[in-house]
This record gives sequence, C-alpha cells and structure tokens, in this order.
Amino acid sequence: MSWRESTTFPDRIFACLPYLLPLIEVFAFGQFLLRDFPLLGLIFLPLFPLLRIYYGVRFAGMIIFFALWLLVVRNEKIHRFIRFNTMQAIILDIVIFLCSILTDIVKLVPGSGFAMQTLYTTIFMGIVAAVVYCVAQSLMGKYAEIPAISDAVHMQVR
Repeated sequence: MSWRESTTFPDRIFACLPYLLPLIEVFAFGQFLLRDFPLLGLIFLPLFPLLRIYYGVRFAGMIIFFALWLLVVRNEKIHRFIRFNTMQAIILDIVIFLCSILTDIVKLVPGSGFAMQTLYTTIFMGIVAAVVYCVAQSLMGKYAEIPAISDAVHMQVR
C-alpha cells in the first residue's frame, strides 16, 4: 500500500530504525539456533554494542517502548510512513512479549527440552523474517503489510 504520499530517503531510513527494538528483543530466542550455527552470529555482530547497552540499562525496553509510542506514534507532525513503521515495530515487540509468556508456560512441562528449542527457534526466525521484510519494504518506500499486525497498526495510526 503506498497511500497518496511520497517518501523521502531520510523518511525511509527513520522508518527502519524502530525495527531494531524487536530485533534486539528476539535475540534471546535465537540462543539455540546461534549455538548450532555460529556463523549466523556474524550477521548479528553489529548489534552486539546495542545489545550490551539494551540489556545493561534497567528498564531500557520499557523506556524505549514508551518513548517510541509517545514521541513518534502519537506525534502527528511526524510523517505517517514513519509512524506506521514505528507502531508495527512496537506490535512486533508485543508479540515477542506474548511469546515469552508462552515459553514460560512450556518450560513448566517436564521433558519439554526439544519443544523449547523448536519454539525458541521458530519465534526467532519468524520475527527476524518479519523485520527483514519490513525493513526491505520501508527502504523501497512501501508500507510493509503483515496480516493482522498491519490491521492493528492502521487502527492505531491516524
């Protein structure tokens, strides 16, 4: 969906930046996949300084979440393309949070080691694929449409 507005190159770059939040959040779910395929970790090497800061500062996730929500999504002076992508990144972050609750429940089941590895890897690959898709679409100046998630974003972004 391109709506009626055109996007400038800086808008496209700023629309991609919020997707760092779900990418950093989902990194913990990639522990099994990255352990089995260490070369895959080289792709995430540029994120390590951000990961260190993110997990080093207490409540960093909550601070970034509310800052993006209040300062970007609710600010109608910012281009709709940026607000849309920011809200979509926030909803992906909420999906990761809900998945972490699911994994906590699965951990309670005795002998769920293989199920946990499968669940962690699936969540990791799904979110990384969604982030890569969204960033690619944003760089092309298009709205990344993810079923159900984008519908919720359109309801939130005026």
